[in-house]
Amino acid sequence: MGQLNGIVVPVTPFQQNCTILFDADEKAGVVVDPGGDVDRILAALEEHGVRAGAIWLTHGHIDHAGGGMELKEALGVEIVGPHAADQPLLDNLEIQAVRFGLTGAVRNCTPDRFLADGDAVAFGHHSFEVLHCPGHAPGHVVYYNRAAKFAHVGDVLFRGSIGRTDLPGGDHAALIRSIKEKLLPLGDDIAFVCGHGPGGRFGDERLGNPFLV
Repeated sequence: MGQLNGIVVPVTPFQQNCTILFDADEKAGVVVDPGGDVDRILAALEEHGVRAGAIWLTHGHIDHAGGGMELKEALGVEIVGPHAADQPLLDNLEIQAVRFGLTGAVRNCTPDRFLADGDAVAFGHHSFEVLHCPGHAPGHVVYYNRAAKFAHVGDVLFRGSIGRTDLPGGDHAALIRSIKEKLLPLGDDIAFVCGHGPGGRFGDERLGNPFLV
C-alpha cells in the first residue's frame, strides 16, 4: 500500500481542477469533480495506469459535475456525493449549460449516493471524512484525509480567495462559517487542492487570505 497521490486535469472553459486521487502503489483511486472534457480525464487515467473505482462530487455546479454521467457510463462506477441539498443544481445542469453557452455531453446528474456531514468515503486504505461546507453551494462537501493531512476543498476556499456566493444558493456568511469552523480548525499544516487554480495550506490562508481577516 502506497501513499496518497493526485493528478489535476484542468477541464472545461472554466479550467476546473478535475482531480484524480489514487494510491501510488496499488493505482486504485477516484475521480473528483469531472466537470467535462471526459476524453481528457480518461486519457489521464490510462496514462498513469489508475483504476478509478468511483466518482466523487464536491457540489453540483456545471464545471464540477457536468461530465459526471458520461464518465460514470465510461467507467461503470458509482457517483458519490455531494450533499442532497445540491439536488436542484444537479437536476438543472442542462439548463446551466444553455445559460453558459456550453454544448456537448452535459447532462443532468443523478448520484448513486448523497453524503452527509460526518460520513466517510474511501478507496483502498485511504479514508476521507466528509465535511458539509455550505456557502458556495448549499450541498457542497469537502473530502478530508486525516492521515495524509490533505483536503479536497472544491470551491469553498482558494489560495488567497474564497468561493463566490453570488450564484443561486450562495450564502457568504455560511461560507465564512464553513471555512472558519470546519476547515481551519483541522490545522495549519493541512494541504489542500481546490476547484480552480493552485492549492495551498490552511495556515497560509488563515494568516494571509484577505477574505478571512
